[in-house]
Amino acid sequence: MALYMDSLGLINIAELDNSIAISLMYTKADNFTGEILYDDLSEAYLHPHAAYALLKAQEALKALHPSYSLIIYDAARPMSVQRKMWDVVKGTSKYRYVSNPNRGGGLHNYGLAVDISIQDSLGRPLPMGTKVDHLGVEAHITEEGELIRNGKITETERQNRILLRKVMKAAGFRALPSEWWHFNFCSREEARKKYNVIP
Repeated sequence: MALYMDSLGLINIAELDNSIAISLMYTKADNFTGEILYDDLSEAYLHPHAAYALLKAQEALKALHPSYSLIIYDAARPMSVQRKMWDVVKGTSKYRYVSNPNRGGGLHNYGLAVDISIQDSLGRPLPMGTKVDHLGVEAHITEEGELIRNGKITETERQNRILLRKVMKAAGFRALPSEWWHFNFCSREEARKKYNVIP
């Protein structure tokens, strides 16, 4: 699949900046689908516009915390994989967390979204209150005050989320309210007008 991504003009993040860690969550079955969705992809790819913006986010993070680094859990995602994800959640209460491929999918399907977190100098992800890929209110950035009051996340975890949002927003990314780890480079409307879907 890497050659396919290359052929579409997408950029391999590791080749752009190897200080950004990569650990694609869909190369393992430990995700919300319970299946391996990328059996032939271990690299994170993004559209060039998003890829170069991500470099700015890494620079912003390093300026604040030189020993920290961004870690990518998912980036460009083919629509064929999006369909598999949708099949798992359609008809359930979790459907709102997955973009419907029949309605054009989401920004991952254009290489314009990234699922990301921060790791320390030892490669340990900073605690964020939930694992990446948690489909539930505990992952919502709009509910963090309530989550702290209810003991669902800690103040340290909220501050780590705020740091992630700060560096990503500084680079031009937009946070997704329901997933602390998900950032879009542009709106869905802009993506559909200016960019091509990854089949």
